[in-house]
Amino acid sequence: MGNLVQISLLMKKITYLIAAAILLNLSTVGASVVETKITTGETTKSTSTSVTMDDAVVTDAMSQFKSLSRVDRKAKLKEVKSLMKEYKANKANAAGSTDKVLLAILAILLPPLAVYLHEGTTNSTFWISVLLSLLFWIPGVIFALITVL
Repeated sequence: MGNLVQISLLMKKITYLIAAAILLNLSTVGASVVETKITTGETTKSTSTSVTMDDAVVTDAMSQFKSLSRVDRKAKLKEVKSLMKEYKANKANAAGSTDKVLLAILAILLPPLAVYLHEGTTNSTFWISVLLSLLFWIPGVIFALITVL
């Protein structure tokens, strides 16, 4: 178990080192697109750079990273960690489309439940959905689909 933890930590360090080295070398490399957003005050500037990952680029970036002073390396690693956290947060928020699909299916099967899950509380929208579903099923479905989507 201890070896597994050490391997995991080593892999994290290697990932951060490579990411920092690539971040350092972005200006000289040229298939995936990296998008950087710079926020200053009220304006947001978005730029994109094309990056090709091959062995020569990675070794060059690693050598440049190793030539940095200890303080600069720590700063780069801190920057990479913050970018990794931002990436993971954006990745976690990308599940919204799946939720919409599931709520739409639920709106067809059980309209009040879909409205309740979408709204998060039993408010007037939920009670309207219950009333429409009790009167006739189709108006409840239509209302739930409009509310959820």
